Amino acid sequence: MRNKKRLITLITVIFSLALYGKGYAENTCFKCHDQKMVQKKIIHKPAANGQCSKCHNPHVARYKGLLDTDMATLCYSCHQKEAHEFANGFIHSPVKEGQCTACHDAHASDHKGLLSNELAKNCFNCHKTLATEFKHTHKPYAKGQCLSCHKPHQADNGQLLNEGSDKLCLSCHQETSLQQSHPDFPSQPKECLSCHNPHGSDRKSLIRNILHKPFENGCKDCHEKEGGTSTTACLGCHENVREKLYSTHSHLTAVNAKNSCTQCHSPHAGNNKNLLKKEQALLCRGCHEETIKRKENSSYSHPKTAQCSNCHEVHGTNTLAMLKGDDGNAVCMGCHKDQGQFTHPVGEKIIDPRTGQMVTCVSCHYPMGTEYKYQLKRNGQKALCILCHRAY
Repeated sequence: MRNKKRLITLITVIFSLALYGKGYAENTCFKCHDQKMVQKKIIHKPAANGQCSKCHNPHVARYKGLLDTDMATLCYSCHQKEAHEFANGFIHSPVKEGQCTACHDAHASDHKGLLSNELAKNCFNCHKTLATEFKHTHKPYAKGQCLSCHKPHQADNGQLLNEGSDKLCLSCHQETSLQQSHPDFPSQPKECLSCHNPHGSDRKSLIRNILHKPFENGCKDCHEKEGGTSTTACLGCHENVREKLYSTHSHLTAVNAKNSCTQCHSPHAGNNKNLLKKEQALLCRGCHEETIKRKENSSYSHPKTAQCSNCHEVHGTNTLAMLKGDDGNAVCMGCHKDQGQFTHPVGEKIIDPRTGQMVTCVSCHYPMGTEYKYQLKRNGQKALCILCHRAY
């Protein structure tokens, strides 16, 4: 009977807290915390109902802000549909890292979607290298309408585009008008981003700022040349690249091959002297998606570097994985200056019994990600060592 009374009392207390949550928050939480945090146009439902304990533990917690659990798990406990949607495709970095409050306010906001600031200002908080305005600015960009082209959380297309780039452009720009504005184009206009910057440019029609010299002089230099727009035509001017492309490990190219020079470079215009079609990391990801995903999802991987070309020779080299340097060790020792001097010996005199080749840093380490500390290929206590040093 006594236990029954206790159960009834407990249920009554829980029901009372649920019913009078707002009053409880006002009388308890807001004695210390400024109530203005929930006095905005749009209020997160738990905050509006005064259910502070829905997210926070009032006494002690393992997570910052006295959250009951990590931020992503907490948010997805209610937003279950989003948890499923955001698990595949191209995922925005804050979403992937579970940093929901990088863009959203957890309590209240004056902006739709509980954004912590105006949409464009929110984007520029992270995308600091993007210019806020140009001499000629694309209208959606000028108006801060990032979502006209991009999805904020997850997308099926690279750069979080709503659709493929050409299809996206054609959603506003009519094909007939495009053909009229490209009278000498050898075919139906496509690959719009090969020439145009979707945000803005110093040139009219959003043409990218740096022009390929033959393009600046007209189309004939390439299009009426032997080999056309193939690798053969490119090497006619860029002879210094030929040797690298003929290396043991290279980005092999051939006439009309999928990975010809124009796979990475625009033959017309770009944002820098290399005329890359995209930022280098995005460009590499286009082909090496699985490798990059492995790196991102591994427990241990090499810290982020500014560019893939910090370690890799982009056209080709005779070293494994197109690593820079003569023997593959040089690129690692560029940062890890003491390695190879007092640790496991590497170099021409140290031969890997499995391959007959010299031992290099990547004989034991895999910088693109593993489940072992120091990016080791296997457990460093024994499993890795006995691959070469067998016990007899």
